[in-house]
Amino acid sequence: MKTKILYIEDELNLGKIVCDTLRLQGFEVVWETDGALALAHFNNFSPDLCVLDVMLPNIDGYVLCQQIKAQFPSLPIIFLTAKVDTVDLVKGFECGGSDYMRKPFSIEELIVRINNLILIHKGAQKSELQQDQHEELRIGKYKYLPKFYELLAPSGTIKLSNREGEVLQLMVSKGSQVIERKELLLSIWGDDSFFNSRNLDVYIKKLRNYFSEDSNIEIQTLRGKGYLFIVR
Repeated sequence: MKTKILYIEDELNLGKIVCDTLRLQGFEVVWETDGALALAHFNNFSPDLCVLDVMLPNIDGYVLCQQIKAQFPSLPIIFLTAKVDTVDLVKGFECGGSDYMRKPFSIEELIVRINNLILIHKGAQKSELQQDQHEELRIGKYKYLPKFYELLAPSGTIKLSNREGEVLQLMVSKGSQVIERKELLLSIWGDDSFFNSRNLDVYIKKLRNYFSEDSNIEIQTLRGKGYLFIVR
């Protein structure tokens, strides 16, 4: 599965060069030139990482970074900027940046840093998921015990199958981000065949039924994309 990059840069020539190079290297890229429009892309595109210019029209990169981190706290963000003062570098990290590159920069180095941050991020997610195997997950009015595959509902205990538990944990681990249908299939079954796809439909339907006692919990289907696990 391709690593997805949200790239926010208003310099058109630089933006095109970086976009074309990243795509040639196998990344899936959405490029936005206006900082005020960047958050809207999260509705249809769930990036694995953001590459963010500091000087943007309508909203600067520091403020945008804070807005992104407020909704997606674990998302890695690389700042690109022509600013060279140490105070600017410190500000970038303080508002949630994961890395900082000064312009002009080497695209080869940018790709190395992207790959490094993705590896670190995936390692952290795996560690959190393994830790959750032995902990209680609170989901609205429910509690889920991963070790025992038990969902504690207001009306009693629901015993989940291993597959149901795996689907639930993957969806919960995404937080407020969209989880692609293909990602679910590949992560749990190892392939996205028609048979496994139909099985996934059954598990999603069952999970919706299990959470029917809490109207603030919703598993939203995004056609052609995947699912959004919402806890209001």
